Amino acid sequence: MPQRTLRSIVTHQKVLATAQAKTTVREAARLMQQTRVGALLVVEHGHLVGIFTERDALFRVMAEGLDPDNTPLSTVMTLDPVTVHPDKPFLYALHLMYENGFRHVPVAENGKPLGMVSARDALALEEQEFEASLKQREHLRAIMA
Repeated sequence: MPQRTLRSIVTHQKVLATAQAKTTVREAARLMQQTRVGALLVVEHGHLVGIFTERDALFRVMAEGLDPDNTPLSTVMTLDPVTVHPDKPFLYALHLMYENGFRHVPVAENGKPLGMVSARDALALEEQEFEASLKQREHLRAIMA
């Protein structure tokens, strides 16, 4: 897992969940539900300008009593989020998330979003390695039998 680059992870992502800053919170929440993601990249003219997460919806919208139908992402998103370069190792992104207390980090190159990684991605990678290890053991048992 530590040697995998972020580029190798985001190139396999099925959906790059993005929205514009003028998108309402309700529209964003529906998009997050449809794409099964916990955060959206907010993009304007092809460049990353912010990130909107489940926590933002809870703490910046619901807890503050804002109307999700009339609140644009621009007022509740995190502006200019921390990003990581796609050639950095996944372990670097995990460390960044841990140190800064967030669960998602956009992967961007020259300001253009390529994808997003989350703490949950670490579990998926571990699962893949575990399955590969099991298959290798089964193969060895078959050979030795």
